[in-house]
Amino acid sequence: MKNVLLPTDFSENSWNAIEYAIKFFENKTCNFYVLHVNTLDNLIVGDTAYIPTQQEIENIYINPSKLKLRKILKRISDTFKTNKNHKFYTLTDYSFIIESIRKHVDEKRIDIIVMGTKGASGLKEYIIGSNAGDVITKVKCTTLIVPENAKYKQLKELAFPTDFSMSYDIQTLQPISELVQSKHAYLRVLHITKKNAILNMEQESNKEILEDFFDGIDLSFHYLTNNKVEDAIQCFVESRDIDIIVMVAKNLNYFQHILFHSRVEKISYHTLIPFLVLHE
Repeated sequence: MKNVLLPTDFSENSWNAIEYAIKFFENKTCNFYVLHVNTLDNLIVGDTAYIPTQQEIENIYINPSKLKLRKILKRISDTFKTNKNHKFYTLTDYSFIIESIRKHVDEKRIDIIVMGTKGASGLKEYIIGSNAGDVITKVKCTTLIVPENAKYKQLKELAFPTDFSMSYDIQTLQPISELVQSKHAYLRVLHITKKNAILNMEQESNKEILEDFFDGIDLSFHYLTNNKVEDAIQCFVESRDIDIIVMVAKNLNYFQHILFHSRVEKISYHTLIPFLVLHE
């Protein structure tokens, strides 16, 4: 049983993520929790904050949100065939977004958050400081980020960028193994360096840990040389027709380069390819 949290702001962007999640977990038994947070952030102006009454909160924020959430459930029902393995619940909150998501992750024992993001202006300009950026950096829960133009297709190729600079524990790597096996996909471990360099002893050891853990699945290692990590990722995504990029949040070096770069001219993977972000 998977417990999946689906934050929504009622945009088509967030609907795309909901649609992706339902198809992604088509063959899994899931509880889907569709969450809308009426954020407190917008009420704080300067040094003062307007505090509405409980009745105002209900009338202005909560009740309209519940109505919109019911419309989402109807849209789900109209769009997808009935799946006995899928159950849907709605949640509405009046809080700060990160606090609300953390609360529901804990209370509902959420296994994964699936949320959309719009990358038209580039991930650095949009994600950092945005809801998606805050979630993947501040909420310790596996998160699948679905870009605006990403459409679900049968997963065949997963890219796992790493610099082999750190080892990952079994609990962190397990979601990758489960995904690859359940989708009968290929796992492509990608190492990018700025210049040709052999792995040091620590890197070799960490590489061997990955080889041992992923023994028995379709695994390959790829090495690229490029001064720009994001350019190398773009090239690899295009040449291998990658379906999902898997990241580990604690690997900040790669994590920041791949997700939070500021160059957008030649970079399109952030609007097309979902990111699965894992936390320890």
